[in-house]
Amino acid sequence: MSVPTLKQAPVNENTRVLGIGAYRPDIIVTNDDVCQWIDSSDEWIRQRTGIVTRHRAAADVSVIDMAEGAAREALQHAGIEASQLGAVIVSTVTHPYATPSAAASLADRLGATPAPAFDISAACAGYCYGIAQGDALVRSGAADYVLVVGAEKLSDVIDNHERTISFLLGDGAGAVVIGPSDTPGIGPSVWGSDGSKWDAIGMTRSMLDVRDLSASARQADESDDLAIISAAQDLWPTLRQDGQTVFRWAVWEMAKVAQQALDAAGIRSEDLVAFIPHQANMRIIDEMVKKLQLPETVTVARDIADAGNTSAASIPLATHRLLQENPELSGGLALQIGFGAGLVFGAQVIVLP
Repeated sequence: MSVPTLKQAPVNENTRVLGIGAYRPDIIVTNDDVCQWIDSSDEWIRQRTGIVTRHRAAADVSVIDMAEGAAREALQHAGIEASQLGAVIVSTVTHPYATPSAAASLADRLGATPAPAFDISAACAGYCYGIAQGDALVRSGAADYVLVVGAEKLSDVIDNHERTISFLLGDGAGAVVIGPSDTPGIGPSVWGSDGSKWDAIGMTRSMLDVRDLSASARQADESDDLAIISAAQDLWPTLRQDGQTVFRWAVWEMAKVAQQALDAAGIRSEDLVAFIPHQANMRIIDEMVKKLQLPETVTVARDIADAGNTSAASIPLATHRLLQENPELSGGLALQIGFGAGLVFGAQVIVLP
């Protein structure tokens, strides 16, 4: 019996980032503000992290609100209508619902229905994971254009009195549109994970813990609503990290991944116009620059000084600012790398929009 031949989608040989957008919340939190909650100082925070301020969103601003703001600018910059999108990808670890996805709501708001929409949970590497998937979707012919968004409201999942990570974090969103190109615009993605360090960064509790402990609190004193509310606040999962483990891993291992991304793209460091690492810590950025032996001609993104660590949003936010301040870099090659909880990592060389 003969088997009919399947049709497959036409393939696009090349892709590139066509447009970029950003959303930065209005509330600016200084180091002095942070030191109201932890025993530290502006000088110590600057020296250890390079952070001066961080943006945080108001209570009525959601992850989806910020994602929408960034996405609309990216679409406008790319000259693409939302109805042309073949997929909407949102990388976030702070959307407060396990389901439905932030991406599905975002697609509806933008007018991208019925484009497939899904979220990525890859923390600070999530944006680079999204670029890898968007690139593959366009090149495979599964989508003509893909919207990739990194959006985080980390202020919802921090304990201001916690010293390992809370003072580092900010809120925001960045977005790009990926589409077909006549020439290569996105190099091969080098991405992976090291689950042996799974607990180096994460939440203080699982949602199952919250369920069980809150039930116990309710049974203990069903008549005392204030006690139940207080218990619920104490049980809310927040972020924490083993800072030394993460710092050593990032400094020693991520420069190797960045070099692998350069090699995979057939690019040398002197061919770059920009280096855009995840904005985790200024000292990590400085060490990576040294290990990669980047020439002074390469502009290094240091958005962390004003934005803090915004997890999945950090690379697109840093790229957006870099292009605003240095428009002449448009069209040049940039190396980007994200790394974080999981532990996970992703890197690629792109042509800047």
